[in-house]
Amino acid sequence: MIIIDASAAVHNKAGLSRYGQELIAAAVADPAHRSEYGVFYHDATTAQPNAVIRSLPAITTDQAPKPWRLRALLAQLVNMSQDYLLAGSPEVVGAPAIFHATEHLLPRFKRSKTVFTLHDLIFKFFPQHHLPLNRAYLSLAFPLFLRRADVIICVSEQSKRDAQNVYRIPDEKLRVIYEGVDPRFQRVTDRLTLARVHEHYHLPERFILSVGTIEPRKNLKTVFEAFAEWRKSGEARQGPEDVRLVVVGRQGWLVEETMRAVQELGLTEQVLFTGFVADEDLPAVYSMAEAMVFPSVYEGFGLPPLEALACGTPVACSDASSLPEVMGDAGLLIPPTDVRAWMLGLGRLLMDADLRRDLSARGPRQAALFTWADAARKTRIVYEELLVKRKT
Repeated sequence: MIIIDASAAVHNKAGLSRYGQELIAAAVADPAHRSEYGVFYHDATTAQPNAVIRSLPAITTDQAPKPWRLRALLAQLVNMSQDYLLAGSPEVVGAPAIFHATEHLLPRFKRSKTVFTLHDLIFKFFPQHHLPLNRAYLSLAFPLFLRRADVIICVSEQSKRDAQNVYRIPDEKLRVIYEGVDPRFQRVTDRLTLARVHEHYHLPERFILSVGTIEPRKNLKTVFEAFAEWRKSGEARQGPEDVRLVVVGRQGWLVEETMRAVQELGLTEQVLFTGFVADEDLPAVYSMAEAMVFPSVYEGFGLPPLEALACGTPVACSDASSLPEVMGDAGLLIPPTDVRAWMLGLGRLLMDADLRRDLSARGPRQAALFTWADAARKTRIVYEELLVKRKT
């Protein structure tokens, strides 16, 4: 059996949650292989598995996240087998053939082949954007995880280059498999749906949208500064003065500076923080936005701008890390910390109707290049390669 770690998926860990949910759903959608899959997750007492995950054989532990992380690290450090975890479920007989780690944590298994999905190495390039203890844990654990994994799936060419440059991982151990965009992300035109979502989240009539967990690397402060400058410009007085900035996403860590910037720039009435927005409501939110901005300084892949493209929303996006791979020529690419460039980009998106129409047309075509079905198919090829090696 192939066991996929669904821990992030059942505990709603932002982008990692989306990756786990979508990959598992796409993998088991093939009836020829569905019976070969099971899931694993920790902290089972607080887990909230979706219907697909609940339908699969499950191996669980009640260990909370911190003890689980520490135990996995200790097992790697002393080379202590944790095979007992996978053999202790009545739903899974014997040691699974493959364990796929999807949330940057790899237990030490000796009787199962292992796959590790590398989303990013943010803690290496922007250590100031991580809490000290988390940074220390990742710095110690990552070399062990990457060395012990049989195959490493990188979610972008950027992540692959980072793995090679930082850890000297050999090329033959790495596979680039892009993430996808769920088919539900498409332009919403139903008036009742739009009205319901608009009212539920108290959205303004006209707004620019940002989506993602609020944390330093998302670089929202730059957009706030650019938005404040644009509002002072003569162009703003000729255009939509009533436009506001809507930020969708939970608060992560080290958010104080980001939140303080709104007050210091005098934007408390112009910036709306919605908090969490349900996945089923996101397409409508994208569809109502004048444009989406994504100024992140680093992303392993970057799902929010891809989702916006799929909904035909014009996007201005950072030109850093993996984001140009995702965007192609379907959006404006802007240096992440250049406030003036972002101010000009906002002005173009708000004032140039022809540009908005062009980007709206390009977006769905670019998004169509990235599907979870394709990601699952390529991941299945990795599994099958390991299954052959396990038998030899």
